[in-house]
Amino acid sequence: MKALSSQKIVRKIKMIRIKRKITQYDYIVIGAGSAGAIVASRLSEDPNCTVLLVECGGSDRSVFIRMPSALGIPMNSKKYNWGFESVPEPHLNNRRMNCPRGKVLGGTSSINGMVYVRGHAHDYDEWESCGAAGWNYQSCLPYFKKLENHTCVDSEYSGREGPVAISGGNNMSNPLYRAFIDAGVNAGYRETSDYNGYRQEGFGQKFMNVDSGIRASTSHAYLKKARKRSNFTLIKHALVKKIMFAGKVATGIRCEISGSTHEFTARREVVLSAGAIGSPHLLQVSGVGPEAVLRAAGIELIHALPGVGENLQDHLEFNFQYRCEQPITLNSQLGLFSKALIGSRWLLFKTGLGRSNHFESCAFIRSRAGVMWPDIQYHFLPGAITYDGGVAFKGHGFQVHVGHNKPTSRGHVRAMSADVTQHPKILFNYLATENDRQGFRDCVHLTREIMNQPAMDPYRGEVIQPSNKVQNNEQIDAFIRESVDSAYHPAGTCKIGTDAMAVVDSDLKVKGLTNLRVIDSSVFPTIPNGNLNAPTMMLAERGADLIKGARKPSISVAVYIDELWRIQQRECAAMR
Repeated sequence: MKALSSQKIVRKIKMIRIKRKITQYDYIVIGAGSAGAIVASRLSEDPNCTVLLVECGGSDRSVFIRMPSALGIPMNSKKYNWGFESVPEPHLNNRRMNCPRGKVLGGTSSINGMVYVRGHAHDYDEWESCGAAGWNYQSCLPYFKKLENHTCVDSEYSGREGPVAISGGNNMSNPLYRAFIDAGVNAGYRETSDYNGYRQEGFGQKFMNVDSGIRASTSHAYLKKARKRSNFTLIKHALVKKIMFAGKVATGIRCEISGSTHEFTARREVVLSAGAIGSPHLLQVSGVGPEAVLRAAGIELIHALPGVGENLQDHLEFNFQYRCEQPITLNSQLGLFSKALIGSRWLLFKTGLGRSNHFESCAFIRSRAGVMWPDIQYHFLPGAITYDGGVAFKGHGFQVHVGHNKPTSRGHVRAMSADVTQHPKILFNYLATENDRQGFRDCVHLTREIMNQPAMDPYRGEVIQPSNKVQNNEQIDAFIRESVDSAYHPAGTCKIGTDAMAVVDSDLKVKGLTNLRVIDSSVFPTIPNGNLNAPTMMLAERGADLIKGARKPSISVAVYIDELWRIQQRECAAMR
């Protein structure tokens, strides 16, 4: 009864605040996504400050968000997705590429694939070498551990007491998961028990952000507790139209709520956590960015920062698909009756196929000798299925997603007008460099070798794609241009650094401005080898501490690197 009474008191305080039109807070956080939900929650742990979190989307209580296996529904929903799209990509046959971004509590963590991958330790050392002082692996590791509640791994590399659940789905109950790992070992790679720990390189079980069968978004992990605090205010369905400035000082935000314009001021700071597309776009429509871009869009210049919206990076991937010789794949579970049974079991018990994203085994390998740490990632799926639940063919099949994850191509995000509701021009410029094109050729050759190993013999049927006729570089390049898709990992558009194109400093403060920080994946100088939700959450945890003036001590641990990486592509070369 006491807990219920305290919650009622908090709700009453918030209603009074809204009715009295309280518009001033210590901190204003823009975006309740993978980063913003964490930042706002952590800041509100201090009872002596007030925090306003504004989110354009609404509730994340939908069963389709909460049930892991339904991930394709919110990802393809206009209700939960901003619906960004690139301009025709010149190196992908002028295809327009989808760029889903979450518009809901939890942001993209409420519509993504829930895969939990930190990236390689050297990805963060690479950040520091690019000018992000203090963002090396040793400094980031304590914040990964802080957020994690890992139910599968217990080591000096993992966290066990954090708010974000990390689990193994159905723990590879389908034998195809194990066959994929064994195929990698057959091909001369090692097995790894924790790709987020000592050794990323190798084949092993994949982990996901699922909490006892429920999607563990940042809303689920952080906001439930934060919303009970009297100093925390959340406003949903609030479209931020502009960050307000007095000279070079960020003073607050102007937003639209239920058709009316409202302004809120920040006594201490405005924190922008709108993501790799939303953050640079909002900066630009607020008058912060490249002078020529703003002038062309008819936006009054407040502060010239040439790097805002530049340095856009993303991961691409494609699928190897095969027919399966045994009737054990997910393709038999896609009918309405089967889906109803899966959904009913999940609703009643949070068990069965509904509790998993179905990416339960994976691999990280190096594309060739001379590459120091992995730059290729695999997700294995025991079905031949598209993100929206469609099927590639009748019968049973399986697929492995593969991508070259350290691209050198760079694109941009540019406002087209001062109206924030007009989507920006997005050009990823995928496969603009020979390095990236060669990376995908390597993906084709190496994946064929792995999938043709003895461990896959009992299951591997006819290849569906790419056809065995796709052999030389010209044929592979043509296939990739036509078939590759985004992995939905945009980053880098407000990068940390010290060079002329850097947007924020190592404390995530916007250069040349006061009381304004950017905390989300847009600040990544380079993209890690892995999915981006984990590093975004880590960055938010550390960013909140930077605002508070706190810092966890760094942790020094060993990290695996093949001693002969300069001369061999995999450790067990003798086994090939």
